[in-house]
Amino acid sequence: MKKITTILSVACLFWTGIAFAQNSTTISGRVLDGDNDDALPGVNINIKGTQQGGTTKTDGTFEITTSKNDVILVFSFIGFESKEISVNGSSNLGDIVLKPSLVYLADQVVVSGTRRAEKITETPATIQVIDSRQISELPSFNPGELLSRVKGVEFIRSGVIGTGVNIRGFNSNFNSKNLQVNDGRFATLIATGLPLGPLSTFVKEDIARVEVILGPNAALYGPNAHNGLVNTIMKDPRTSEGTTIALGAGNQNMFTARLRHAQKISDKLAFKVSGEYTRGTEFEFADSVYITRLDGDNNPYFDGYEELELDNDFEFFKGNASLVYEVADNAELVATWGGSSSTYLAPTNVGRNQIKDWKINHYTLKYISDHWFAQAYLTTSKTDSTYAIDERTKQYYRGIDAGLSDAEARGEFSYQSGALFVDDSRRVNAEIQYNNGFGNLDFVIGSQYQRDMANSHGTYLLDEDENDFITINQIGAYAQLDYKLGNGFKLTGAARGDYHEVYEFNFVPKAGIVKSFENGAARLTYSKGIAAPTILNMYGNLFNGLILGNAEGFTLTDGSMVEKQKVEKIQTIEVGYKGKPTKNLFLDANAYYNISEDFLSPVTVVGVATERGDQPMSEVQDGFGAYGGLVATYINFGKVNTYGFDLGINYAINNTLSLNFNYSYFDYSVDENNLENDFNGDSVVNKLDILVNAPKNRAGFGLTYSGKKVFGTVFTRWVEEYDYFSSFQIAAKSQPELSYRGVPIVADARSADTWNYGPLGGFVNVDVSLGYHINDMFTISGQVTNLFDSEFREFTASPFIGRLVNFEFKINLPPVGSK
Repeated sequence: MKKITTILSVACLFWTGIAFAQNSTTISGRVLDGDNDDALPGVNINIKGTQQGGTTKTDGTFEITTSKNDVILVFSFIGFESKEISVNGSSNLGDIVLKPSLVYLADQVVVSGTRRAEKITETPATIQVIDSRQISELPSFNPGELLSRVKGVEFIRSGVIGTGVNIRGFNSNFNSKNLQVNDGRFATLIATGLPLGPLSTFVKEDIARVEVILGPNAALYGPNAHNGLVNTIMKDPRTSEGTTIALGAGNQNMFTARLRHAQKISDKLAFKVSGEYTRGTEFEFADSVYITRLDGDNNPYFDGYEELELDNDFEFFKGNASLVYEVADNAELVATWGGSSSTYLAPTNVGRNQIKDWKINHYTLKYISDHWFAQAYLTTSKTDSTYAIDERTKQYYRGIDAGLSDAEARGEFSYQSGALFVDDSRRVNAEIQYNNGFGNLDFVIGSQYQRDMANSHGTYLLDEDENDFITINQIGAYAQLDYKLGNGFKLTGAARGDYHEVYEFNFVPKAGIVKSFENGAARLTYSKGIAAPTILNMYGNLFNGLILGNAEGFTLTDGSMVEKQKVEKIQTIEVGYKGKPTKNLFLDANAYYNISEDFLSPVTVVGVATERGDQPMSEVQDGFGAYGGLVATYINFGKVNTYGFDLGINYAINNTLSLNFNYSYFDYSVDENNLENDFNGDSVVNKLDILVNAPKNRAGFGLTYSGKKVFGTVFTRWVEEYDYFSSFQIAAKSQPELSYRGVPIVADARSADTWNYGPLGGFVNVDVSLGYHINDMFTISGQVTNLFDSEFREFTASPFIGRLVNFEFKINLPPVGSK
């Protein structure tokens, strides 16, 4: 009887499918950019009054099947006017042209929230988008500048080229808690976990858009998508054919030349290549180096010196090449190489590093189809001559004091105390993902593998030589389910399990509910994030062992233990709304509450140790004769609750002129009676233990005009004054009742072996830009950052920021063979 029932059920499904096929309507076509007739991938297409629809493919084409005969299709895409088309029966609509517009859309499509295309309002995360128009109209080689205009992002500028972001507090000079993803690859350094930043290989003209997630998204991206994620999505050569040449110049001796070319060779094969050369000079600034001396009575005091052989010049070479081959309908292989060689000054917890000829290379192979995504990539990192300026300066003067000549002290001797950083590391990543849907259920499942192989030739890690790699393996599996309940409600559930070779298994869940309205949606989400200690945290060996990694724990001379590091954890509850209350007004608001525990501390002195793990310090610490086991390392501590809200408003006066406003509030609470929060060990819990390092209030206001010929922006940013502490670095107002590293906190005065210039923030900054499209081929533009040349400082171990002026000339050549 069961067999008969099964056969009948299958037969019913079969005949139902045939009946649907006989009565179904298939609608197809292609969507184009009204400015240049380029194909538009990712355009959202919705059957009005239903949840049915789809998105355009990479070549702008689409195909939608429905059981209805008479439908209205709604086409929408960020930066373009939406369009409605009535359709009766199956038909090919041909080319559909969308006109560019500054009106924000509730139907724009993003991929970072769930790793599949969906409306930005329906994604269970707070996502901000920097679109291709903003990137194209920025008269600068550095697209990172646009992050200063994004709601919820704590943007800092550390010099002419140094731009960085933090999200929701707890910044430091070595912040690895925000994950950077470039074209699907983790874009972080192997040993330190830091975002590549200026070391990145991409060229501005090859960026399609940037999606920024506020808050943890570790369930899908893994450890270190902890405070947030910056996902840079590159252009497809098949939908962005042509050649772009950009030349730029400005003050600080800045010059940049960039080239991008993309071409379809056949219906199945396309490629793109890009390259960049940029150079300039950093703002004048000498970060004082303080060296301990003894007076006539053998009392210690500090002498101050300028950094040795400070080189303010920076230089970047970048190159990329990508080949796309369509192996079948809706399936393709993509092979990509990217490389960079960079020289510049970088702020750290112990002064500045001179980055010299640091080379990054990556090699990627991807398979992409409607339901499958797979990739494998190799990332390499190499430098032979990067060094810590502060430590090299100190060692130089030690040599002078010991009677060495100037030449001898500047030579090999100046690197012998651990100033030199060699990096010869590599990382292998692999990922496979499957997505599909059945009725109202959509799902994504996947797995990731990462193998880090760090090698410092014994200079800053606990490896011995060029053949001794510190190898860490990680594997993770994730799944996400989205279920449409009806009446505009969607449930999301996600989970991830990660196994780390040192920190073993961690489970990361995420859940949310989204209620969609006609032009927007509200959401409630819960998510967890983790930050795993980096290889530097675990196996660092800086300055002859004064700073050591903490993968094993330490035994101190009094018999007490310093526990080995654990992963840092954060749990976030968030509510938000994103949508269009009126035709021209786009509103984006969210509020959140975080519970953070087991903080990964900046490097801190823990005392005199006798063993690291079960190994005597005399065998671990290269400078044991000088330090005697005195060690600084990284620890976990405390539990802190943080909370805040972000508000973003975009009002389109018309299709070419818009007003933008954003505001963020951030604060925290901590149990001052819980001595587990006493990071510095003075038996008092206060802000010197919590190290929030974020302004309580910040805001931005912009006016943007984007016409057919003229475009421009005026953007004003306000950041409230705030105190900042990061290991050896301090920037704080005078508080003589408090001491940091044993010295009373006084602004514009020495604090131990660094100088306290006073708090960060406390400024209003105005940036302006203006451009003109001479014709379809030539564009000229210019930008002034810090228009009024206000003197302010946004980061420690960094210069005061002055006015920057850039001019750019861009040539856009049509695709080969076009008329």
